[in-house]
Amino acid sequence: MEHDLADAPRLTESANTVFAVLAQAGSATRPQLASLAGLSKPTVSSAVSELESARLAAHSGTASSGTGRTAAVYRLGPAAGAVLAVDLGPALTRVRGCALDGTLLAQATGSRADAADVVREALDALPADAPLRTIVVAVGDVTRQERGTRVRPATAKAGPVFDAMAVALPPGVPVHLENNVNCAALAELHEGAARGRHTFGYLRIGVGIGLGIVVGGQVLRGANGAAGELARLPYPWDENREPRQEALEQYIGARSLLRRAAEAWQDTDGPRPNTAERLFALAGTGRATARAVVGRHAADIGRLAAAVVAVLDPGLIVLGGSTGADPQLLPGVRAELERLSWPTEVVSSTVGDLGTVVGAARLAVARGVQTVTEAEWTKD
Repeated sequence: MEHDLADAPRLTESANTVFAVLAQAGSATRPQLASLAGLSKPTVSSAVSELESARLAAHSGTASSGTGRTAAVYRLGPAAGAVLAVDLGPALTRVRGCALDGTLLAQATGSRADAADVVREALDALPADAPLRTIVVAVGDVTRQERGTRVRPATAKAGPVFDAMAVALPPGVPVHLENNVNCAALAELHEGAARGRHTFGYLRIGVGIGLGIVVGGQVLRGANGAAGELARLPYPWDENREPRQEALEQYIGARSLLRRAAEAWQDTDGPRPNTAERLFALAGTGRATARAVVGRHAADIGRLAAAVVAVLDPGLIVLGGSTGADPQLLPGVRAELERLSWPTEVVSSTVGDLGTVVGAARLAVARGVQTVTEAEWTKD
């Protein structure tokens, strides 16, 4: 199924405003739209009629008020379209297709090597009459985009897998790249452990490390798109050792965690864990060596968190990632952070492995709405 970009219709300013409000609300009556948009009821009625004519809004039923009166309920129409979110994870590719009100329309999951096929599966599951407005791809890389250049990750880190996936994307549809940790931070902000908090740090610890920085409800990307690239912190930093690029990520990542477990393991401890999940499971059962390794890992993360707090003072740090989200780390991280810095709340992620694609979908929906509302409009 082909999903080429459809030109957004030319709308009045008030129709654009009502469309954006309706996309956020999901469904609403005309009085509710007037209240949410801050427009008069006659203006909203005219805007809704305009949106209906363009098939951007549709009547979806009625609602009764407390006085017994009924009012027509509206939601987005079929011409509003859909968006696609792609998480090019280290092992899996996750894809979601959503309507512009956030409704899930399609999803697919597969291996990183089969990214193109996973994207095609999700595209084929989208409604045939839904124009594809935009695509957001989350990558484990810096995502600086410059005018006049082909959309691609800024370094070679995620370039090959992105190129392999890009062959499945429909031509003509805007593609936006976002760092995967930033996407997960957006998911925590809207649906996870940071709901109600406008400033926080999302600290992801897994095979790699990264930081999503949210300030005033917005992700901070930095001048080079590299804000939160903790792997670039100088490490080690003492008189006798020279810092190496990304040495901190190598030290605190899951591979080194398993290496430390192997070095500490005793014959009496039973089979040595060969995954971080197994190590944490053994620690959860009270296995002394496993608990000691996990405790050291928690202290290391606490020190990294202290560096984050020293620079940002975010008030809240959400721990995520394949190892970072395990609640067994919380006591040690909190204790080390309290020892080294000022009071900062630390909690575990609640969005889990789906955080990146959930956040990418939110970003895609916002950009999709912009595609419609920022098209050339006529004056009311």
